[in-house]
Amino acid sequence: MAFDADEEILQDFLVEAGEIIEKLSEQLVDLEQHPDDSDLLNAIFRGFHTVKGGAGFLQLNALVNCCHSAENVFDILRNHKRKVDSELMDVVLEALDHVNAMFEQVRHHEEPTPAPAELIAALDALAKPAAETPAVSKTAGPAPSSNETVASGDDNGDITDEEFEQLLDALQDEKASAPARAAGNGQPASADSSDGDDEISDDEFEALLDQLHGKGQFAGPPETAPAGDNKAGGASDADNSNSDELISDDEFEKLLDDLHGKGGSPTADSANASPAAADSKPATGPESGKADRPAESSAKHHRHEKSPAEGKGGATSAAPAMPSRDANAPVAETSVRVDTKRLDDIMNMVGELVLVRNRLQRLGAQSEDEHMHKAVSNLDVVTTDLQSAVMATRMQPIKKVFGRFPRVVRDLARNLKKEINLEMHGEDTDLDKNLVEALSDPLVHLVRNSVDHGIEAPDVREQAGKPRQGTVTLSAEQEGDHILLFIEDDGAGMDPDVLRRKAVEKGIYDQDAADRLTNAECYNLIFAAGFSTKDQISDVSGRGVGMDVVKTKIGQLNGQLHVESELGKGSRIVIKVPLTLAIMPTLMIMLGDQSFALPLVNVVEIFHLDLSKTNIVDGRECIVVRDKVFPLFHIKRWLVKGAAGEPEPENAHVVIVAMGTRRVGFVVDQLVGQEEVVIKPLGRALQGTPGMAGATITGDGRIALIIDVPSLLQNYG
Repeated sequence: MAFDADEEILQDFLVEAGEIIEKLSEQLVDLEQHPDDSDLLNAIFRGFHTVKGGAGFLQLNALVNCCHSAENVFDILRNHKRKVDSELMDVVLEALDHVNAMFEQVRHHEEPTPAPAELIAALDALAKPAAETPAVSKTAGPAPSSNETVASGDDNGDITDEEFEQLLDALQDEKASAPARAAGNGQPASADSSDGDDEISDDEFEALLDQLHGKGQFAGPPETAPAGDNKAGGASDADNSNSDELISDDEFEKLLDDLHGKGGSPTADSANASPAAADSKPATGPESGKADRPAESSAKHHRHEKSPAEGKGGATSAAPAMPSRDANAPVAETSVRVDTKRLDDIMNMVGELVLVRNRLQRLGAQSEDEHMHKAVSNLDVVTTDLQSAVMATRMQPIKKVFGRFPRVVRDLARNLKKEINLEMHGEDTDLDKNLVEALSDPLVHLVRNSVDHGIEAPDVREQAGKPRQGTVTLSAEQEGDHILLFIEDDGAGMDPDVLRRKAVEKGIYDQDAADRLTNAECYNLIFAAGFSTKDQISDVSGRGVGMDVVKTKIGQLNGQLHVESELGKGSRIVIKVPLTLAIMPTLMIMLGDQSFALPLVNVVEIFHLDLSKTNIVDGRECIVVRDKVFPLFHIKRWLVKGAAGEPEPENAHVVIVAMGTRRVGFVVDQLVGQEEVVIKPLGRALQGTPGMAGATITGDGRIALIIDVPSLLQNYG
């Protein structure tokens, strides 16, 4: 590999190829469901072709070879010489896995490890037609060849070796079917075929130029031009003066467009050519070799005008008007690649600006100056807009996470011998880049859990009156400043009694406590550490680790988990996470003379309470609100030094907070109000303090600690 290549070129390749490879995984699984989708076949072919091209430029031969073999398979598939089946997809998906592995090695500036020879051999075997088809006769007219080329060509204009051979065949056929023109030129009909199939002959190139510019426009001077023919002499002089020029990129692209996608065959043009053009004799003598012909076309193209001699004598046929270079000027780029660290720095600065705004708002409220109030209001509007704009730059669609699940479900279903259809909705829902990355692992665990535990085997589903194919639905939607994620299946659902029995067997609850659990609380047992309903441990599940990881990760994201299930009908898991982790809406509270911030996502309701009306249940203080019992915690005793021995007040504010389906009440001294805060990590001395998620600066300039509710209860409750 050319690791010494321009780093910018390498990064461009990594970005472009990474997006293509990521999309290929989803497209391949979709192809297995829709094997006759020609657009999908062409898109996958182009994907492998584009990655191969970029890898070839960087001399990544191992990656080139694997992509080339996969590309050949899809070339056969899109030409309908082989059908898509599960065995073929297994081989192609294995090839994609190796492409992914090599791509990661390149990302880390390592030499890519070639794919196994057995895999390449399997791909090469699949790149051959399933049944040998008769070869296309070369005596057929050029028009069908051109049409076949257009039908099988990919959308981005790349021309394959097979298509280029068809172009040459079309030219050979054109010469064979036009003996009159050869005779008119004074050449034997077989003279043009002396160059063979490997190289394009002078007359073939002349025909291509005729196709582009019009018949006879660039024919060389006659072998015996009259001495007084100023036109011929002038044209010759003009052409010779530019003989060192080459055909331009625009001309070559136009040439391929005409033959490959837009124009007709050379035969059609020759049939419609004027007699004067047909009588013009191309020069094939030694004085006008192959190098002269592109020189002639380039000279004429760059001048876009007649030579001085042509201006006097008049041209016999006018060249078609060519578009100006300004019309073909590239469109200015509308996007730019920015390092994510720079975005994080900008976000941090906006966070500081939010703190300053909060401080000014507090000071402005104490002032009676009308101009001060207006200035602070304007600052508030501008800061809010700037905050939203910067957050938008960090937003990514949840599709970046969803894209991997078709492959996960497909492989797991084949492994478990199940038939499963994955449906995805709301893939364009945007959320913070850091959240997109953090949600990836929890969602994988939840989807695998639905496939393994939720969906039954096809025979079991059939006996239960269900379709053999199960459905797993993955969806996302925005609700205010939060994102809701749903993982649903139409499987067997969960039996609360089985979950209670397993909880007792695992030692999580004793029998009495397990019997008092509601169904909703039973469903949430699946997130307990070491809890699993599987009796046998497999490579998919059974250890009770995956769902515990999900709960921990969602808690770290200040999110919530909720499980719904109905026996025999299926299950539904709801995840609620904030749009961003950088700026958090909180409820500011006072415990003594110290400020604390409760994440607003955890707050359910607030009310004033007469503490003399509490009850004691199982040795714990509780309150009853609307016939519901909530445990009551005096968090001031936990968080404020010396508060444990203080006398209890008769009245206090109670904040009901939620963690999943569990709800508890926190007793606080004073409610300050809602405030957006910027989370700052704790210093080295305080890092890891139980119950603390970070710190922030309040509007009055004080430092407030941000409470981590799950951690607080786990360590003190």
